[in-house]
Amino acid sequence: MVDASTGARDVNVVLVVLAGAWGVLTAVPVARRARRHEVTARFERRAARPDVLRRLAGWSGPLARVVRGIRRRRGAARDDARLEASLPGAFDLLVAAVGAGCTPSGVVELAAAWGPPPVARAFADVMVATALGGSLADALAALRTAAPLLAPMADVLTASAELGTPATGALVRLAEEARATARRRAEARARVLPVKLLFPLVFLVLPAFGLLTVVPALLSAMARL
Repeated sequence: MVDASTGARDVNVVLVVLAGAWGVLTAVPVARRARRHEVTARFERRAARPDVLRRLAGWSGPLARVVRGIRRRRGAARDDARLEASLPGAFDLLVAAVGAGCTPSGVVELAAAWGPPPVARAFADVMVATALGGSLADALAALRTAAPLLAPMADVLTASAELGTPATGALVRLAEEARATARRRAEARARVLPVKLLFPLVFLVLPAFGLLTVVPALLSAMARL
């Protein structure tokens, strides 16, 4: 009995070994073919990748130009808004400088040193142009082209430098106009504000109010049914 059971166990072991060897011999060609197929597919994907990249590059060029144009326009609009907001203070500074007896070149130097930052940067360019040998009139003409919002200020200073006309009255009038324009723009923004608040009110505040008040009441009423 012992020998029979031992012989049967040995036969089972041999069968398991033979089955495993047969499985390995069968699986090796399949694994090699799968590996070759994977390598081929990988090369095909790499070969097709430049076409995809070329398509993406073809689409990204115009899209990038549109995005850069939008960002450029928004940046220019923000710079113009900052410059316009600083005009009343800049005109007051120029009125004080002219009233103190400063020449047009002295007014430009004072505005470049102590004016509001947007105006100071613009007049700093004027100072650089005059330091390089250009005339004050040419530098102010370039300022008029580069910053149209400063064109009235440049015209007054140019007339004062070339014709010797007093600039105090014109600067005071321009300062009053700048304040009136700033006040009208502030009133326009105040009128638009309620319209902008409608979106959070309708889509955020009212749903939250309903969730906190109406929904609990409905749930408690349904629970009592």
